[in-house]
Amino acid sequence: MDTHIDIQNVCSDTLPVTDTMITTWAKSALNNRIEAADLTIRIVDSAEITHLNATYRKKNKATNVLAFPANLPKEIAEQYPLLGDVIICPTVLKEESEKLAKPIEAHWAHIVIHGVLHLLGYDHIKESEAEIMQAVETQLLTDLGYPDPYYESLEGMELE
Repeated sequence: MDTHIDIQNVCSDTLPVTDTMITTWAKSALNNRIEAADLTIRIVDSAEITHLNATYRKKNKATNVLAFPANLPKEIAEQYPLLGDVIICPTVLKEESEKLAKPIEAHWAHIVIHGVLHLLGYDHIKESEAEIMQAVETQLLTDLGYPDPYYESLEGMELE
């Protein structure tokens, strides 16, 4: 698989994970689902993700992850495998992992995979779609050695 993942960390916080870890998680979501991909994972502060969430989703609050699929015309996508952008806010991830008593690394892995799956067309608006997406996330995470993120209640955590 010919994959290029550009990680842009514009957040001033020290991250609890490395670029290598983020790349591994993203590639696990892409594996066997797409032949080639070029995507960006941008790590931002609360202000930037709040602005993006308000602008594109009409929700004026910080969120853990946003995904912006490229949605290129087929003839262009075949030549340039631009998948899109995943935007992650570490401040929100830290708050959620503490609230849910989940290991921060496992939560990061979940959110990176979740965002990349959105770029691949997975969604969770309908219950039937959510079940499929959650099953894929759970399998990928357990394959990587992380616990099932849906084993315990996700009350208070909004996956975008």
